[in-house]
Amino acid sequence: MTEATQPGGGTTAARPLGLVMATALVVGNMIGSGVYLLPASLAPYGWNVIPAWGLTILGGLAVATVFGALARTRPQAGGPYAYTQAAFGPGVGFFIAWAYWISLFVGNAAIAVAAVSYLSAFIPVVATNALLSTAITIALVWTMTAINLRGVGTVGKVQLVTTVLKVLPLIAVVAIAAIAAPAGGLALPDPQHPPITAATISTAATLTLWALLGLESATVPAGQVVAPQRTIPRATIGGTALTGIIYLFACTAVILLLSPMQAAQSAAPFADVIGRYWGPNAGHIVAAFAMISALGALNGWILLQGEMPAAMAAGGVFPRALAKLSPKGVPVRAHLLSSSLVTIVLLFNASKTTVALFTFVALLATTASLVMYLAVAGAALKLGAGAKSVAVMAGIYAIWALYGAGPEANIWGGVLIACGIPVWLAMRGKVAMSAEPTEQNGRWRGA
Repeated sequence: MTEATQPGGGTTAARPLGLVMATALVVGNMIGSGVYLLPASLAPYGWNVIPAWGLTILGGLAVATVFGALARTRPQAGGPYAYTQAAFGPGVGFFIAWAYWISLFVGNAAIAVAAVSYLSAFIPVVATNALLSTAITIALVWTMTAINLRGVGTVGKVQLVTTVLKVLPLIAVVAIAAIAAPAGGLALPDPQHPPITAATISTAATLTLWALLGLESATVPAGQVVAPQRTIPRATIGGTALTGIIYLFACTAVILLLSPMQAAQSAAPFADVIGRYWGPNAGHIVAAFAMISALGALNGWILLQGEMPAAMAAGGVFPRALAKLSPKGVPVRAHLLSSSLVTIVLLFNASKTTVALFTFVALLATTASLVMYLAVAGAALKLGAGAKSVAVMAGIYAIWALYGAGPEANIWGGVLIACGIPVWLAMRGKVAMSAEPTEQNGRWRGA
């Protein structure tokens, strides 16, 4: 029995991410630990949350469709980097990938912190001993890195299992709301407090946007995806739609079951809902699922933080050594570099509170992703990939979301991009880059 040859010269055996695992990567990266607090953030906006989710899901699907269209014509590893480099040249490609990569490894530090914070529900000393907490967090990062070094097939299996587990409490809350509705057990928000207005919807939609960051996840490790021209668009669009629906129903169910006032004041809204029906041990149950959710997200995002610098190196805008692959097709050096940087971030922020770290990371991740979405939408227009109307819609959505993110986020985004200038100048002076790299086995290779 022979192996099936895939676009780009790879084989089915060499590309372990099929449709199910690629979709799990998308869904698992979008559904992280933050979903367990999202209902509390959205509760003060009342019925404005419903149209806000609608706008976010539609905007997210427009962006996902753009990524899918580009993946059909350019199924190379690196996703956003490959697309923007092809459309606008290596300079724009570098700075988009640079900002995105930094947001990845800084964000992974925060995800690891979140996972360990939920561990404190079972081991209380973790919450009070900063040294122990930091040590466990760093150990967790390197454990997940070790899983990634075993190959993308192992990563995909872990992602699939954790994704299934992390959606169980979300589905449970929706089921509880469905059972409570006929008996009049829902606490409906007052439509006048706050009133439904365009400004309030816009503010609420900015919050819901955080939930869909990561929809591009399947495009980055394209060289590891079976039949990427078909699989990546399906996983990206399908995963985005599925995640949006899960978030919409789960977050709305929590607000309806607790009442907006209770949800807004709750430190653990999902635990409060499940505790009302499952008993006082619900806090531990939800903490366990939240930890699994964070671990699954960390697993998927560590995959991306290794694949992105490897794709940049293969394209000639990062040191070539980072593009070297192990016999299992893993960019080991790129992973080691990225996880070392995560470790440094954790050590420098060991004295910061989790909230402060998350706030800083949220600013970086959101702005970097939105700038990247805008650039990718422009790349789709220039390369003629997909419907122009969808690309324009995705671009408008990205601009609107950048405006909604506020000046502080945009300033940090500018600082993030500017930090790459010395690296770009150094690489431009040392590496002879081709304007159009060639592609081997689904990865960019400089000519």
